Amino acid sequence: MTQGLAELDALVREEKRLTALEMQTDAWAEGLSAGIEPELIAEVALSTAFQELVRNFGEDAAVSLIDRMRERIVSGEFAEDQRRH
Repeated sequence: MTQGLAELDALVREEKRLTALEMQTDAWAEGLSAGIEPELIAEVALSTAFQELVRNFGEDAAVSLIDRMRERIVSGEFAEDQRRH
């Protein structure tokens, strides 16, 4: 039973992740269409995310996310040929 709940939780989390990705992709496209530079869109998105993370979970959580994202960047996860949605 526990494994079934864990699998259900994983499916729900993945669905939420995909929904969030779709929303972010749409917002990104709208910004580009409005003539906003990609670097500015990225900076604002990251700043907003970190402000919310610090407000809701504290500075340690934000630093932890930065560390995890840095590792993903360094490992090439976000390279154009590695992108997958």
